Amino acid sequence: MTEMTPIDEAHAAMQAAPEDDTVRLRFYERLADSELFLMLTEEAQGDTITPDLFELPDATFALVFDRAERLSGFAESAVPYAALSGRAIVGMLAGQGIGLGLNLEVAPSSILMPPAAIDWLAATLAEAPAEVEERIAEFSRPAGLPESLLRALDTKLALARGLARTAYLVGTTSESGAKGHLLAFIAAKDEARGALAKAAGEALTFSGLDAGVLDVGFFAAQDSSAAALARHGLRFDLPAAPEPARAVPVAPGSDPNKPPILR
Repeated sequence: MTEMTPIDEAHAAMQAAPEDDTVRLRFYERLADSELFLMLTEEAQGDTITPDLFELPDATFALVFDRAERLSGFAESAVPYAALSGRAIVGMLAGQGIGLGLNLEVAPSSILMPPAAIDWLAATLAEAPAEVEERIAEFSRPAGLPESLLRALDTKLALARGLARTAYLVGTTSESGAKGHLLAFIAAKDEARGALAKAAGEALTFSGLDAGVLDVGFFAAQDSSAAALARHGLRFDLPAAPEPARAVPVAPGSDPNKPPILR
């Protein structure tokens, strides 16, 4: 039996509960976060790619697969492709009247997504959380948040490799007395703050929750608030960045594109 992929599992859950918005959102989240193999008409020319488009009576579709071998099984021959994140592919196709055919004929997650679904997903992924300026007077243990949000945050932050050291989910009380929740990132890279805030926002969106449920903040490791966050918060450890690849000596003649020089 073929191994079920995360997209297969999310699709099966959606099919089993067609009226459940939460599982449907989770399928779209898996699609956006996954690496997908987009079928092309020809090899990529630098940064330029040309998807192989298929005309059907209702719409035009680009074809993607969540495993390279699934693409090969569909095509039954070697074909050019580009490996891109689902969100990159959706952003590229949005607004052009092009739908997406996922794993057609080769997996249980075979599905045609119409252009309207692609446009909706692209718009959803483009949303960014608003900045909140109100000062926090007190941190506390988080309470009342659904398990679906905690799972979504755990999944999202596991993908944020090397962008921050840890994150804490805490309850908050502002100086005005308003109650809320905060996802606090510790030692985040400056250039990663936008991506981390967006990941938190997507976790909310794809959990089916209102954006006002959770604020996002960034703290230095030596910040005076860091100890209180660690004391009260639910901790998420973000994976470390991968070690840089070591240069491996190449034997002369082992690269067919660089034959040894004869003298």
